[in-house]
Amino acid sequence: MIEPAATEFVVDGASVATLPDYLRPGLDLILVGLNPSAYSVLAGHYFANPRNRFWPAVTAANLANRPVGPQDDASLLDAGIGFTDLVKRPTPQASGLTAADYRRDAPELHRKILRYQPRIVCFQGLTTYRSYLRYAAGQKTADPIAPGQQPDTIGSSIVFVIPSPSPANAAYSLDDLTHWYAQLQNLRTELQRQP
Repeated sequence: MIEPAATEFVVDGASVATLPDYLRPGLDLILVGLNPSAYSVLAGHYFANPRNRFWPAVTAANLANRPVGPQDDASLLDAGIGFTDLVKRPTPQASGLTAADYRRDAPELHRKILRYQPRIVCFQGLTTYRSYLRYAAGQKTADPIAPGQQPDTIGSSIVFVIPSPSPANAAYSLDDLTHWYAQLQNLRTELQRQP
């Protein structure tokens, strides 16, 4: 099910819609980005910036069981993979987000996760998960968040965190990201084997 963007936003003086959610019940995995880049919204696909390492890492980790790129985002619903964002307002850079954006959209993300109950909800970026905890769950933590499976769940959904694949995140290489997506795929496969 493709949920249309409910709101239009102003980006660089122009009114633009955001990316739709690709969500439905019964998904293995929902991938949650921080927010759509203006580039991705104009292209009409998640992680569309060719410098973003998301699609190369997902392909190398065989998360979708085939090579994939931005044009495949909607079709991955058939592979049990959905997409949404913590904040739906597109910005050229994540630094353009405000506390009001998080307060408006993070609780809505929480409702979506509870509604669709994927086996795994995977946050793209430690900042994305930390912001979710603060604005949707009311948890402020000074403790560092490590990539991988988290101790908490959202409803019955396991929480997994992967470093941001954004080209602005130079702390993690493509190999590092591929490692974490492979770990995510291992967890997904393990859960698929359970009754």
